[in-house]
Amino acid sequence: MNTLLRSAVGAASACVLTFSLTGCGGEDHSGVISNEIVVGLLLPERQAARYEKFDRPVIVDKVDRLTIGEGRVVYANANQDAALQARQLENMIEDEVDVLIVDAVDSKAIASSIEKAKDAGIPVVAFDRLAEGPIDAYTSFDNEEVGHVQGKALLKALGDQAGDSRIVMMNGAVTDPNAAMFKRGAHAELDGKVDIAKEYDTEEWKPENAKANMQTAITALSSDRIAGVYSANDGMAGGVIAALKSAGVTPLPPVTGQDAELDAVQRIVSGEQYMSVYKPYAPEAAAAAEMAVQLAKGMSLHTVAQTAVDSPTARDIPAVLVPVIPLTKANIKETVVSDGIFTVAEICTPKYAAACAKIGLT
Repeated sequence: MNTLLRSAVGAASACVLTFSLTGCGGEDHSGVISNEIVVGLLLPERQAARYEKFDRPVIVDKVDRLTIGEGRVVYANANQDAALQARQLENMIEDEVDVLIVDAVDSKAIASSIEKAKDAGIPVVAFDRLAEGPIDAYTSFDNEEVGHVQGKALLKALGDQAGDSRIVMMNGAVTDPNAAMFKRGAHAELDGKVDIAKEYDTEEWKPENAKANMQTAITALSSDRIAGVYSANDGMAGGVIAALKSAGVTPLPPVTGQDAELDAVQRIVSGEQYMSVYKPYAPEAAAAAEMAVQLAKGMSLHTVAQTAVDSPTARDIPAVLVPVIPLTKANIKETVVSDGIFTVAEICTPKYAAACAKIGLT
């Protein structure tokens, strides 16, 4: 982990665990709480860069620091396969991990596996997506606010022409509960202010599916009638922009995104993508790790959880919701560069050097 990201992990956790960090899995014979915790980490896919580049290393580092090097993380990635993730989770139950952190591929499908973890006495932290079943804690971003931020940004880009504008909405996958929250927040901003001419739920969040949906919208509406595109994340924004460019659309209409992925930041620099939503991954991942360690030790979450949320199957789940930041050309240096997510050199490759210089990103 680079120094800046490591610093972000330390700063991400305002609360410091106050209990003694010595011993072995629960309590040893002397009654001292143990650090020898095994955390099972299940992430949903590798398509979004965040999981392998940010979330996993932050969680591993935070667990290591909270247990003074005695705890460890066992890891599995489901590659967007819900059935595979269920098997991975159940394998971890059989291996008797002390606690699970689960970012569900399918929030409903994972519920029965989480029930098995509960039956085995293994607490579960739902990470990033609010999984169903008897989960013990949840950490994510304020996902409805993400949609509000995206919707407001698109309206700002459209300006005085918003009332006469036809837009396309490219929402996320119906299997992801966050997608519904993004959509709800965006609709709260856009409904009645623009003409939502076409709207899609994008299977598996895949850029190629978003591209195909956008091609269908272009055929139905004609390219010169699309004033803007609400895209729920950066990967899909890439697919949307590819479809618009293939159709010869110029200038490109404003397109939103989310996740502040490197390709998207470069598209923002060059003017192909209007904005993204920067979600500081370190605080979210660090909170998940801290809650997992406390649950494994049988400790209360009141020093970590800021609020409580309800899922379709559980109420009053202790939660940490991390604020989000709209990312545009104007604040790249103050956000993703300052936080060590990307360096200027990573963003401003020769292809983007002139555009970077134009906005003072040097």
